[in-house]
Amino acid sequence: MSQPPTRRRLLTLAAGTAAAAPLTYAAPSIAQAARVTQATQAAGATQVAEAGPAAHAAPRAAAGPIPVPATWSVRPFPLDQVTLGDGVFRRKRDLMLEYARSYPADRILAVFRANAGLDTRGARPPGGWETSDGNLRGHFGGHFLTLVAQAYADTKEPALKTKLDYLVGALGECQQALAEHGSPRPSHPGYLAAYPETQFVLLENYTTYPTIWAPYYTCHKILRGLLDAHTLGGNAQALTIAAKMGDWVHSRLGRLPKAQLERMWSIYIAGEYGGMNEVMADLYALTGRAEHLAAARCFDNTALLAACAEDRDILEGRHANQHIPQFTGYLRVFDQTGEEQYDVAARNFWGMVVGPRTYSLGGTGQGEMFRARGAVAATLDDKNAETCATYNMLKLSRQLFFHEPDAAYMDYYERGLTNHILASRRDARSTDSPEVTYFVGMGPGVVRDYGNTGTCCGGTGMENHTKYQDSVYFRSTDGDALYVNLYLASTLRWPERGLVVEQTSDYPAEGVRTLTFREGGGRLDLRLRVPSWATAGFTVTVNGVRQPAAAVPGSYLTLSRDWRRGDRVTVSAPYRLRVERALDDPTVQSVFYGPVLLVARSQEQGFRSFSFYKSFTLRGDLADVIKAEGRPLHFTTHGLTLAPFHLGDDAPYHAYFRRAEPVVVFGTADSGVPNRARNDGLTFLDVLWDQAPFTTSGRFVQAVRTLADTWLAEARFTRAERDAVVAAAVRANLRS
Repeated sequence: MSQPPTRRRLLTLAAGTAAAAPLTYAAPSIAQAARVTQATQAAGATQVAEAGPAAHAAPRAAAGPIPVPATWSVRPFPLDQVTLGDGVFRRKRDLMLEYARSYPADRILAVFRANAGLDTRGARPPGGWETSDGNLRGHFGGHFLTLVAQAYADTKEPALKTKLDYLVGALGECQQALAEHGSPRPSHPGYLAAYPETQFVLLENYTTYPTIWAPYYTCHKILRGLLDAHTLGGNAQALTIAAKMGDWVHSRLGRLPKAQLERMWSIYIAGEYGGMNEVMADLYALTGRAEHLAAARCFDNTALLAACAEDRDILEGRHANQHIPQFTGYLRVFDQTGEEQYDVAARNFWGMVVGPRTYSLGGTGQGEMFRARGAVAATLDDKNAETCATYNMLKLSRQLFFHEPDAAYMDYYERGLTNHILASRRDARSTDSPEVTYFVGMGPGVVRDYGNTGTCCGGTGMENHTKYQDSVYFRSTDGDALYVNLYLASTLRWPERGLVVEQTSDYPAEGVRTLTFREGGGRLDLRLRVPSWATAGFTVTVNGVRQPAAAVPGSYLTLSRDWRRGDRVTVSAPYRLRVERALDDPTVQSVFYGPVLLVARSQEQGFRSFSFYKSFTLRGDLADVIKAEGRPLHFTTHGLTLAPFHLGDDAPYHAYFRRAEPVVVFGTADSGVPNRARNDGLTFLDVLWDQAPFTTSGRFVQAVRTLADTWLAEARFTRAERDAVVAAAVRANLRS
C-alpha cells in the first residue's frame, strides 16, 4: 500500500520556494510528593473571559529537578555533574555549542511573535519547516530551548543563561499576548504556539496530513523545551508557562470521548504527538496538578498500546518516529500510576525494534516507516534510519534501564550513540545550520546529507550533540552503586558522596580505559559494563592488581570495596574485527571493529562482494584479511578503505557488503564443493569458522570432518563431496 509523502520529501519539494532531552532528577521531598487528590475537572473549551485566575494557579516558583520515581532502581546524574574529556565526542559537542551561542534568538522567536501579534524585530524565521506559514512552525524553537538549556547545564556560560532566559521571557510575552488579544482568541489562556489554535480544532475533526501537520508534536517540543529550561537552566518562569500550557492541553482533550482521542492518534502524521504523554507526566511530577496527569493519559494510543502489552507485533507499515516516543511516555505514566500495562508494553515494543528492525548503525525504519520484522537486507536504500527515531530509541533505552538495569539496553545505547548519532553531525563549523542528518542511508554507495535547519531531525540533532555525557554514568537510587555504562573520556562529580572520578579513554578508538578516584572514597559497588562485543577478553585491575571477577559479555562486572582517593581502575577490552549478518539474508553483512561500524569507501551503486574464508588461518580471525592502516580505526580489504562511520563527511560509503564464498576452500586447498547453506542461510564455512579459533591443525580437520558428516546426513553433501571437503582440510595443513 502506498504511503503519503514523507515530511522529508515535502521539505525537498519546497526547498526551491522558500526530540526529549535529559532531565535533572532529584529524590522527592515531602512537599513534592504530595499530589492533588481532588477529582479531575471536566473542562471544556473555555474562552479567556470565562476563565478565572484560580484556574491557572502557578506551580512552585523556584526552579528545580523532577522527583525521582519510586519505580526506578537506577537514576542518572545531572548534565553538569559529568564533564566530557578530550576526544571526538567533545569535538562534535563543541561544534554544536558554537551554533547554540551564535544563532540569533530573535530568529527562533519570529514565528511565535508573529502569531501573537508582537513585533518580530525584523527577524526572519529559520527556514525549512520553520517558516512564517509552515504547519509545524514552533517545533524548532522548542528544540532550540533544549539545546541552550543543555549547553548551559554543561558549560555554565553566563551568555547561554542570558540567552535562555531571553527566550523564555519572550515566550511568556507571546502566551500573555495570545490570551489578551489573540486573533482568533484561543480557547484557554494557557495556549502557546506559533500558529492559531485552528490545527488542533481540525485534528479533532479528523483532518489528515498534509492539510495539517502534527499540532501536538509541535506542542510537545515547546513544552519539553520549557521544562528543560526549568530543570536544566534554572528558569522558574519556564515552569509557569509550561503549567499553563498543560492546563490548556487538558481543557481541550479532557472533554473528548476516548474513542475520538484514539481515532485522532491513529491518523498518519496529523495525529503524531511526539512525547506529549511523557512531558505531561513530567509536568505533573513538578506541579502535582491532577489535570496534568489526566492529560498525559489522554494520549493513550490504545490499539498499539494493547498489542504491545500482549507482545503482538503490529508495527509493520507504521510511522516509526510517530510511535517510538509514545512508549517513553508510557513509562513515565507508569512511574506516576504504577499501572503495569504501560511498563510491559514499552519493554515489548523495544524488543520489536532492537534486533528485528535495527540496521547495523543502530537506526531503524525505511522512509520513516517500520517495515516487516526481520526485513533488513530487503530495505537497504538511501533513506533508512531517520535520525529522530534513533534519538527516541536511545531515550527509551535509558528510561527502561532506570527501571531494570539490563546491560542489553546500554549495549544498544552504545551502538546507536557511537555509530548513528556521532555520525550524524558533519565535521565542520557552522553558525547558521545545525549540520545534522535526517535519513542515514544503509544502501550501497550512498552519501550522508547534512543541514536540516527547521526539520524534526534538525531539532533533535541539536539536542543529540550537547548531551553525550547523559548516560556515561548512572547511580543506584540508594547511592550504593556507580554504573559505568560508556567508556568515554569524562569526569564525574558526585557531591552527595564527595566523589570525583576521572575516566581517561580514547574511545571510540581502542585502548585501555582508566578510572581514577580523584576525590572522596568509601564503600561503593563499581559496576563496569562488559560490552556484548567484548569477546576477546575483558580484564580489570585495581591499582595494578588484576581482579579475579569473571567478565561475561553483555553484563556488568561489580567491584565492591572501600575506595580511597588515588585508587585507579584500568579496563582492557581488546577490539576484534567481526561481521554482523542481516537477519533476512545472511550474505548481506556489515564489518565492525569492537563497537565501531566500519564502512567501505566506494562510489559503486551495487553491493561490493567480499570473500574472506579462503585466507583464514587456524585462528579464524578477520585480521588475516582485513589489514590495519596507519590511521586509527582505518583498514583495507579487497582494494578498499574501511573507515569508521562516525567520521562526519560526505564521502560515498557501503555500510553493508555481499559475502561471496561459493566454494569450500581452505587456504590454497580447493575442494571444488559448493559452499551450500542451511535453511537459516548459514553456509558450511559460516558454521565451521564460527567455531574458531582452532588450537591445532588436527582439531581443525576434526571439526571439518564432524561438520561434513552433518551436511552429508542432511543431504547437503553427497558422499563424494563430503570426502573431498575433508581431503581439502587435510591437504591445507593450516597454521595459526
